[in-house]
Amino acid sequence: MHPLSAQQMLGVWERGLGQIPLERALALLEAACPELDRGALAAMSIGQRDSYLLRLREWTFGPEFVAFSTCRGCGQQLELTLHADHLRHGADTVPEQRPIVAGEYRLVLRPLNSLDLISCRKLDTAEMARTMFARCLISASSADTALSADEIPDEIARSALDEITRSDPQADLEVMVTCEACQSTTRENFDIISFFWSEIDRWARRILREVHVLASCYGWNEADVLSLSSLRRQFYLEMVSA
Repeated sequence: MHPLSAQQMLGVWERGLGQIPLERALALLEAACPELDRGALAAMSIGQRDSYLLRLREWTFGPEFVAFSTCRGCGQQLELTLHADHLRHGADTVPEQRPIVAGEYRLVLRPLNSLDLISCRKLDTAEMARTMFARCLISASSADTALSADEIPDEIARSALDEITRSDPQADLEVMVTCEACQSTTRENFDIISFFWSEIDRWARRILREVHVLASCYGWNEADVLSLSSLRRQFYLEMVSA
């Protein structure tokens, strides 16, 4: 994996405007990981994928993440500063598959991946859980008899799916948020895809305005402007507005 150039980032952003978040995540990784094809990226566990995105975001905008939330207790607007190192939770140790014993049932499951989520995104909650379980199930047996996914009771399937999800901690990232106004503490989900994409969207719209200004003044094309460092580009913008 390597950092993205400004031109690569703009290309991913342009294509991503018409995509769902899961597809945006894979598009970012495709651009940053030319050594891996889309199938390999989509087959990564959700935690492994998000760990790659976390690293790419750190390379792109730095290790600090400024996020905003609303206190559930008093409604106060909160600003959070998070560090990339505090958002990493063992994605390198995610098992390829995990044996699970639930009562008389012996199951082997693999962690969820992007293909699973894409295939289930239009299902209702009950159908989604059952479909995800079936997709992740490698083998199942009871009393030495092999079973299909449909033969596993719903409560066993839900419990097994919860356990395999917990084995991939980066996939369900939460941060503790404390409100200074009322001192209440809550857990908030942190979605690296939506966070990173929001930053890319703001950056892309700003950089295109900068390209427009400098191209209009100096006759440069987009590639000329994007080849400038951000510092040099800022100096030129300041001279244009002087």
